[in-house]
Amino acid sequence: MSRRETLIARSIVHAIISIDEDGKPLRKPSLLTRALRLFYIYWLTFRIIRHDLFKALRGVWMIKEDDYRASFGVDKKKGKGVLIPMGSMGYSGSTFFRTGDSAYLVKSIPRHFEHDFFKNDLLIPYADHMRENPSSLLVRITNFLESTHQSIGILLGLAPSHHIIMENILYGQDLETQGGPERKWESWDLKPTSYFYPERDLAGGVLASEATKSKLADEFDDKIRLTEAQAAEFKRQLETDTLLLSNCNAVDYSLFLVRISAADAPAAESQPPLESGQASTEPIPPAQPPFAPPIPPSWRTGVKSSDGKEVYRAAILDFFWAKHTVHARAMTGLIKGYNLIDNRGPMSITADSKEYRGRFLKMCMDYVEIQE
Repeated sequence: MSRRETLIARSIVHAIISIDEDGKPLRKPSLLTRALRLFYIYWLTFRIIRHDLFKALRGVWMIKEDDYRASFGVDKKKGKGVLIPMGSMGYSGSTFFRTGDSAYLVKSIPRHFEHDFFKNDLLIPYADHMRENPSSLLVRITNFLESTHQSIGILLGLAPSHHIIMENILYGQDLETQGGPERKWESWDLKPTSYFYPERDLAGGVLASEATKSKLADEFDDKIRLTEAQAAEFKRQLETDTLLLSNCNAVDYSLFLVRISAADAPAAESQPPLESGQASTEPIPPAQPPFAPPIPPSWRTGVKSSDGKEVYRAAILDFFWAKHTVHARAMTGLIKGYNLIDNRGPMSITADSKEYRGRFLKMCMDYVEIQE
C-alpha cells in the first residue's frame, strides 16, 4: 500500500473510531494543529455528517455498534488492520477501500456536485425510504464523511474530501473454503447501453483508450432465472426504489449484479422466507458468511435461481448525479448542442430522470427469464 493510500485510509479509520456516542470528536485539535492542516497532502480530519441519522439506520439494519467499529480495526484482539485499497473502480475517478473483514466498502465522492447533492437533497429522503423499505435494493450506506478543512491535498485533487461507507454485497468472496470446491463469483455493473456514450460511439470508439472504455458499464449476456413470484417482487422493489431516485432527479445509477455458484454455497441453519416488505432479523453482516440462502432470501443476501444452480445478489449504486445541478445542466446543454450537428440522443447523465428510470427498469426486467 502506498503512502498516499495508507494516510487516506488511516484518516478515515480515525474519523470512525475517535468519536463519542454523539458523533463528536473525543479530543479537539489545538489552534496550531488546525492552522497546519492547510498544508496536509493526504491526511484529512473528517467529521461524520448526520451521525444521529446513520446511527439510527444502523439500528434499523441491526448492525451492532461494537461490531461495526470492529470492522474498522477497533478490536485489536481480532487482528484487524487498516483499510485495504481496491484502486479506482469507476468512471468518476472514485477510489475504493474495503475493511479487513470485507463487510464494508469505503468509496470516495470526489466531485463537489455529487456529494453536495447527496448531503443536501437526497440524504433525508434516502434515510426515510430505507427505514420504510427493509427489502430495498438501494445499497445500504452506513456513514458519510466530510473533511472539516481545506488542504493542499484537496485543492490539488490528491486527497478526496468526502467518502461514503456502504455494505459490501461481495462479502464472502475472499473467504477461503475449508477443503470444499471453490465458489465461482461473477459481477457486473449494469446501466442502459442504449444511451450515447462518446467514448464508445464517436468514430467507432477509436478516440478513447481501452482503459477509458473499460470503465463504462458492463454487458450481461445471460439471464437472471427467477420464478414468477421472485420476478414480480424484484420488479416491485425496483419500481419503488427508482421512483424515489426519479423524484429526487437522480440519473446514471446502476444495478450491481453478483452471481454465485449455488452448489458450493455453505449450508446454514434454515430460516423461513421473508414476506414482501418484512424485515430480516439476521445480523448484518450475517453471523455465518457468506450470506447466501437459505438464510433469508433477499437481493442483498442472496436469492436462489429458479433452477437452483445459482445465487444472485443485487444493489442499486451510484445515485449521486442529479439533473438540476449546475454541472449536469452544463453537460446537458453541451450534448444538445452536439446533437444539432450529429444527432446521437442523450447520454445517461443528460437524460430526463423519468426517462432514465424507464430505460433502467426495462433493462433490468429484460435480463429476467421466468422459469417455474
